[in-house]
Amino acid sequence: MKKTNEKLKIIPLGGLDKIGMNITAFEYKDEIMVVDCGIAFPEDEMLGIDLVIPDATYLKQNLKKVKAFVLTHGHEDHIGALPYILKDVNVPVYGTRLTIGLLENKLKEHGMMNSTTRKRVNPGQKINLGKLFSVEFIRTNHSIADALALAITTPAGIVVHSGDFKVDYNPIHGKPIDLGRFAELGRQGVLALMADSTNAERPGYTMSESSVGKSFDMIFEENKGRRLIVATFASNVDRVQQIVNSAKKYRRKVIVQGRSMVNVVTTASELGYLKMPKNMLTDINDIGKYKDGQVVLVTTGSQGEPLAALSRMSSGTHRNIQIQEGDVIVFSSKPIPGNEKYVSRVINDLYRRGAEVIVEDTHVSGHACIEELKLLHSLVKPKYFIPVHGEYKHLIKHAEIASNLGMRKDKIFILTNGEILELNQSHATRAGTVPCQPLLVDGLGVGDVGNIVLRDRQKLSEDGLIVVVVTVRKGTLEILSGPDIVSRGFVYVRESADLMQETREVVVKTLQKCKDRKIEGWAKMKNAVRDDLREHLWRQMKRNPMILPVIMEVE
Repeated sequence: MKKTNEKLKIIPLGGLDKIGMNITAFEYKDEIMVVDCGIAFPEDEMLGIDLVIPDATYLKQNLKKVKAFVLTHGHEDHIGALPYILKDVNVPVYGTRLTIGLLENKLKEHGMMNSTTRKRVNPGQKINLGKLFSVEFIRTNHSIADALALAITTPAGIVVHSGDFKVDYNPIHGKPIDLGRFAELGRQGVLALMADSTNAERPGYTMSESSVGKSFDMIFEENKGRRLIVATFASNVDRVQQIVNSAKKYRRKVIVQGRSMVNVVTTASELGYLKMPKNMLTDINDIGKYKDGQVVLVTTGSQGEPLAALSRMSSGTHRNIQIQEGDVIVFSSKPIPGNEKYVSRVINDLYRRGAEVIVEDTHVSGHACIEELKLLHSLVKPKYFIPVHGEYKHLIKHAEIASNLGMRKDKIFILTNGEILELNQSHATRAGTVPCQPLLVDGLGVGDVGNIVLRDRQKLSEDGLIVVVVTVRKGTLEILSGPDIVSRGFVYVRESADLMQETREVVVKTLQKCKDRKIEGWAKMKNAVRDDLREHLWRQMKRNPMILPVIMEVE
């Protein structure tokens, strides 16, 4: 493509302030392409929230410009939000066989298979998106097969997007990362590099995924005759493959638990990314047919998720598996920041039930450490650099790596979600923002829970609820019944008779005050009840529950 003085806009809509929800829009003139569309998991204060998805307002506002979603790999934080966003931004989706296969599981759940155009691509392939974008898919390594980097060619220049990656010279599936292609692009000239920052604080190199296999072999060897349960990320197909390899070597049947694990294993097996001997995979209902040393369970729950299979086993609520004395549970993952206490809780519960827990030597990261990041920068030699995929501290550390390699600080841009970076061969500038308020998914509701609802949930969880129900005669405000007091999460009514009686007296006095002062309007009366009752309860209990007055009027 012929280079011009027109500017390319890079607009990250997620992935720059936390781990997850990765999505970036690239806009040139009247065309937009989008890289990835992932979810984030809710933070502690997001009570009742299931998922967090990116704000697609800008894409909806420019719907006619959007040409496609291009996916780097099949992890939830890169594809999980697509079923929600595609309902409003219905454009083709490009990805490798495994990535598209995992996406199709989600589309089936949402009834969107017929309405979504999926296009499979291969490493080394190039495609045109509209008239102004072309994309080359570059083979990389990650903790899932078929991971890609992207070389996005625009009239303004080439942008290399690393996706999630590491340098693995001995991957479980497929070939090593195509470092030669990165070098060729560097010689050709790269306008900007956007690169994974997850491990930008960790020195050295990330170990090969294949190194985990030796640890599994040792665990299987040392625990002959004992039941093994291995918890890992459902999407880590390479890790599951190594568990299968050890199970084959030590003649164990494999049982898969957890809905997401079953879906991924089924899809990966059908597409040939997970190779398992015939009849090795066994149904959970047949576990009683085998001795403890003849099975290994592969399960979800490595992050301590309350509803995941391992958590239910640890609490004794799993309908098929009861943890017993002598079981060996292997955590083949590291806790995501913020999940440590949930993982610790599950581990303690497992120990209480007599299990042995192994948390060392069965996990390596799927992300590049400092020396691998240096290698990528040295090969690509970009004019500008934008660190992506990580918490803010990771972006800062990655920027320092680029600076230490000789890049001028005015060529490095640490962006925030929603911020627009305009760039061409001559200069790059920040150019405002677009709407970027993440949407909360609660059950079937998307975006209907906001800050006000979350604030109410927080208050209810901390201080409880008092409901005051009173019936009065219209016009005179004479109390005909009540006040009845309902307490939820505040005090136990049967053990707080005196407080409940005092509460009723406060309500009666407040209503009499409203009558004497001729206060009209139910809103004013309810506010008066709420204010007086709040003051009384704080004085008596030093607590501040949510107070909901219900005043009914009859003739």
